[in-house]
Amino acid sequence: MPRVDAHAHLVPTRYRREIEAAGAFAPPPAGPVEISAMMERYEIDAAIISSGPPGVNLGGATSSAETARILNQELAEIVVAEPARFAALAALPLPGIDEALAELAYCLDELALDGVALLSNENGVYVGDPSLDPLMAELDRRGAYVFVHPTAPPYAAPLDHPEWLYEFPFETTRVITNLIYSGALDRFPRIRWQFPHLGGTVPFLAHRLASLAERDPRGTAEVELGAIEYLRRLYYDTGLSNYELPGRPTVELAGNAASTLTRYARMS
Repeated sequence: MPRVDAHAHLVPTRYRREIEAAGAFAPPPAGPVEISAMMERYEIDAAIISSGPPGVNLGGATSSAETARILNQELAEIVVAEPARFAALAALPLPGIDEALAELAYCLDELALDGVALLSNENGVYVGDPSLDPLMAELDRRGAYVFVHPTAPPYAAPLDHPEWLYEFPFETTRVITNLIYSGALDRFPRIRWQFPHLGGTVPFLAHRLASLAERDPRGTAEVELGAIEYLRRLYYDTGLSNYELPGRPTVELAGNAASTLTRYARMS
């Protein structure tokens, strides 16, 4: 069976220049050469690439829509150069809906990218917020594949630890919970969702999250199928979590291993 890395971050050259010009935190070098070397080392046949944080809202002179276009065109160029080796997920200039819808159409219809990568929140607007419903409706209409990656929360960290250490898993938990209790997973059932790091803390907290419907049912009326059932329908990858202790509850939650993307499993 081919080994496919479903959670591979790539920071191409022109996009990296935009990050640096804006004075944002730049991830370590990760271009096609570096990604290919990693793939060779771990015998990975193909990778699904996305940018991850800091996204395209960099706060520099270039608008988020322009930065997204630069990044997405670079990702498309990499896929065209090695189509058997790479697939790519588009970045969208959220929370602006009109700009995001325009970029989505361009990326899927003209660049032929393979799905979308969203950050957990953009300027404090979380995936699942009703203001994003027009985008969710279009993603649902297309049956799109959507990878939601955590980013920094919209508040100052209370302790002096790197955000990825535990804020990132908490961000993923917030998004999944918001998608459930906003009714988004019910309203937009055709979107195929991937969440990294085995869903953050969701497998451990699953039944606690589900208990909201009984303990405080206000605002849970749209959760027609129940939280556990929605959690079973998501895809979880094993980035930074590829060991047994967190893996067992995730597989149990998902119902079967097919719902859990091992880091090198084929995505349908």
